Formats: sequence, structure tokens, C-alpha cells
Amino acid sequence: MEGSDFRKSNCNRKLIGARYYNVPWTRDGNQSSLARTKGSPRDSVGHGTHTASTAAGVQVLNASYYGLAQGTARGGLPSARIACYKACSDVGCSGATILKAIDDAIRDGVDIISISIGMSSLFQSDYLNDPIAIGAFHAEQMGVMVICSGGNDGPDPYTIVNTAPWIFTVAASNIDRDFQSNIVLGNGKNFTGSAINFSNLTRSRTYPLVFGKDVAGYYTPVSEARNCYPGSLDPKKVVGKIVVCVDDDPAVSRKIKKLVVEDAKAKGLILIDEAEKSVPFDSGIFPYTEVGNIAGFQILQYINSTKNPTATILPTVDVPRYRPAPAVAYFSSRGPAELTENILKPDIMAPGVAILAAIAPKNETGTVPNGKKPSTFSIKSGTSMACPHVTGAAAFIKSVHRRWTSSMIKSALMTTATVFNNMKKPLTNSSNTFANPHEVGVGEINPLKALSPGLVFETTTENYLEFLCYYGYPEKNIRSMSNTKFICPKSSIDELISNVNYPSISISKLNRHQPAKTIQRTATNVAALNSTYIAKVHAPAGLIVKVLPEKLVFAEGVRRVSFQVSFYGKEAPRGYNFGSITWFDGRHSVRTVFSVNVE
Repeated sequence: MEGSDFRKSNCNRKLIGARYYNVPWTRDGNQSSLARTKGSPRDSVGHGTHTASTAAGVQVLNASYYGLAQGTARGGLPSARIACYKACSDVGCSGATILKAIDDAIRDGVDIISISIGMSSLFQSDYLNDPIAIGAFHAEQMGVMVICSGGNDGPDPYTIVNTAPWIFTVAASNIDRDFQSNIVLGNGKNFTGSAINFSNLTRSRTYPLVFGKDVAGYYTPVSEARNCYPGSLDPKKVVGKIVVCVDDDPAVSRKIKKLVVEDAKAKGLILIDEAEKSVPFDSGIFPYTEVGNIAGFQILQYINSTKNPTATILPTVDVPRYRPAPAVAYFSSRGPAELTENILKPDIMAPGVAILAAIAPKNETGTVPNGKKPSTFSIKSGTSMACPHVTGAAAFIKSVHRRWTSSMIKSALMTTATVFNNMKKPLTNSSNTFANPHEVGVGEINPLKALSPGLVFETTTENYLEFLCYYGYPEKNIRSMSNTKFICPKSSIDELISNVNYPSISISKLNRHQPAKTIQRTATNVAALNSTYIAKVHAPAGLIVKVLPEKLVFAEGVRRVSFQVSFYGKEAPRGYNFGSITWFDGRHSVRTVFSVNVE
């Protein structure tokens, strides 16, 4: 689709299609209008370019973001073709345009749809009122795989979005590279900070150092000045100095704090933020860095005990072989899913912190280092960045196993996921405690291992329709959405959702004083014939898990075998219990994660 700055000739053997949509929005009551999209499918903010190149960008030598993260960049499947659908505008996204874009992609014949979009967890719609869920179901019906970001509202529970079982929902992890911008105090002490800045400050000169509350404007509450609220600082007391602020109120973003200090003509900003310091913020050429509470306390102690405190902020350097990695990103939305806890979400985790990928070059004031041209690469963070990693991995598997369905690819990636970090220890979260499946899903993607999973759990369109029945939707609504004449099972209760043939297991309620709860799964053999798999259960103390049969035999001509898993919670601790069932045949390891809420 041509636009004001996009012609058919802009397409090539990589970008084979592009569409854009006018986003409807409302202003002045009920007066409807159309948001300006510049009448073009061309990316105006860089988000789509970054995600598309992550999934399928070609190899680029010596790629970097002004020297940071330098190396060879390539997408998950460089040989894949890309079709882009610009469903959002500068003012946001519309459900109508998202649904239209998905339907267009299906008609255009794509194999996989990657959606780095999600509603706020505070405003989640149910499945039949969610345009992404509806569009993804249409895609599933046509054999098109849909992969979505899980949201950036973590670390609170029940914040995960895009949780329909036919959607592959992705959490975000860090990578084994860190971006450090260190602080040198006037007394010679050094502190490791986290940020991306290209400032011209050096060790050779320090600048006056002040705490935000000590340079507050007239009649400004101390609590606002220490947080660097807009209008809270006195420019006369700030100019030429490095300001220290805290982050007690997440409602005021790092970007706003940086702009407040920068507009006051300060020399730099040190932000004390224990949580978000693990996700480097890009401040352009403005000197900026973040430290945790311990370092922050020592810096404030230095300010309070020194007559003329000074400091400098050094430009960012990248630090390889960072540990531990992967670990759950602070911002990554967590499960359990609000709509139903009988499907485990997120599904899987992938790199989503400080990801280098292509971007439309920008020449905004304060973003380009002196003497440099606008970069064609950028470093971004979010589950939006994690999603295309899984998309690229899925495309990679699809390129090898052309006849595999979307649920087979999904299962292959889930049952082979990595559960250990680069320290050979279990995955952790941003609090440095062991991560659970509500944070990581089944673990971190391992595309190479997923090429040969041994067994897969196929989930059919009929299974998904049954899920909607179990969820409680009227049969007529299900038929209308799916354009089928599907008849719901006679027994359609919520707890049957756990029986959907999913690669993971989740039980929302296991009563300690009632008999065991038994669920069923069917495994499909995609490896050698005449193979035998033996089950090994890893369960927390007190939760009894029994698998019948304990051995799956795939004799010649036998492709599918069913088994049952029974959970006994009489002695189990109340709350969520996590574990796994792993099937071994001597070569393959097929791991199914479970989550059981004992009451």
C-alpha cells in the first residue's frame, strides 16, 4: 500500500508488503475523528522497525549504537520475508485497526504474526471483546501462528496480558551484557551505575553535587523535590550541578525526571532506583546514571557530610559476560492470568532488556553524540523486544519443519526451554530470588534444542473452542466469533480448562480436603519410531503428583499416546506449588511445567 513517503519500489526481497490504517479516536465528547498516520506504512517512531529486524533482519557487520554493543547483528531468521502492518499511530492503537491488520495478514498468506502490542493490565477485555484475541483466533483457524508480548506492568502479579491459549505469550529477560555509567565522587570513591549516555564528562573534572530536596523551589514539598517532580526544583540552585533524585513514585517516569533536571540546566542526574536500575535508560548526550539503594545511601551520606560535595558521571561502556543471565526483567508482566488461572501464562521468556536492533534514524536534539550521524541501530527494552525473539525462533523451526502446526512449534519451544542461567543455577528474577512459572513461564527459549523436541502437545482449534465453552461463553457467541456451528460439550465447567491439551499445566484450585484432581494430556511423537519415554516428576514437598502410565511407548504405527496426571494436595502448603514432569527417552527431554494452587 503506497503512502505519502512510501512507494511500491520501497519493497524488496526482504520487505515484501506494507499496509497502514487510519486509527479512529474520539475527542470533544462523542465527536469522532481520525488520527494522523502521515498516510504511510513507514515507521514514524522506530518501534516496528526494531521488532521486525529482531525477528528477521539480515546480517549486518559492525552494528552498534554509537559504539555500544558492537558486533554482528542479525534477526532470528535472516532468510524470512517481512510484511508490515501499521495498525497504530502516534496517538495510540485502535482495536478496529488491529483486528483489520490481523485479518489482512491472514489473507496475505503470512505464516506467523508477531504483535508487540498489549492493553494495560488494568483494562483487560475478556477474550470475545479483545481484538487481539479475536484476530489471533481467526489466525489460528487458518493455521497462522500468533506471538504476542506479555506486557510491561510487572513485577506485580495478575498483570500479564494477551493470555488467550491460542496466543504464544512472551515474558522478557535480561541478556549477558550490561551497560554501565559510573559515578566518581570528589573523595575518589567510585560507584557502578546503569544507563546509556554519551556525555562528554570525564574523570578529570567534577561538578557540584546536590540532593533534589535541598534545591527545591519555593513552596515545593520536599517529597516532590527529592523525586524531581516537574516544577519542583529551583533552577538557580540547580544550574551547572549534578542532581541526585530518588524514585519513590513510579508515576513520574525516568524520562520525565531527566527532562526536569535537564531543563533546569543541571549538569547531570543520578537517580536512586533499586528496581529499574537493571533496565538501562537511554538519556542521549545528557549525563545520567542510576544506582541502587545501597550505593544511593552512600552518595547521600557523602553529600550530607561534605562541605562542598562534587562528582562526575562517566559515559557508558558495555560490559560483556554479565551474570546472572537470563533473569526475569523487572518490568515484565507476571501471571497468573486474570481471566483464568487454569492456563499458565506467560508461556515462555526471551531476551527483552537492552536489545540492539535496527531503527529509523532520528536526529532529535540531545540524542546524537557530537560529530556522529544519526544511528541506524538503537537499544530498547520491553516485552515488545522479547516477542520478536520468539517469532524469529518460531520462523526458524517452521523453516525446518514446514508441516508443523503452530501448536506443535509452540510446544517444541516450551518443552525444551532453558531453566538455568549462565551460572548454572535456576533462573532468578530482578529481586535475585528464584523465579517461578508465573514470571518465566516454562523458561528461556532454546531454538536449537526445539528443532528436535521428541514429543509435542498438539492443541487444535476444537480444543480452543472447548476452552471458550468451559470459560462460560454462550454457544451462540462462540459460533459468531468463530464462524462455525460448534456445539459445546454437555459438561462445560471452568475447571475443565486444565484439561485443554496445552504444553504446560495449571490448576487454579486444589482443595486439600478433597480427592485428587486428575488431568489428561496427549503427546505426539515427532522423533524416531519405536521409542519409549519414562516420566520423572519434580514436585515441592507435600504435593503428591502421580503420572499414569509412567511409561509412554510409541510402537510402530503409534503416533499419539495419552496419559493422566493426578495431584494430591492433602499435605501440600497452601498457595501456589510449582514443579514439572519430564519425559526421557535417552535422547530427548520433554518438560511440562505445572502450577497448582492449593487451598
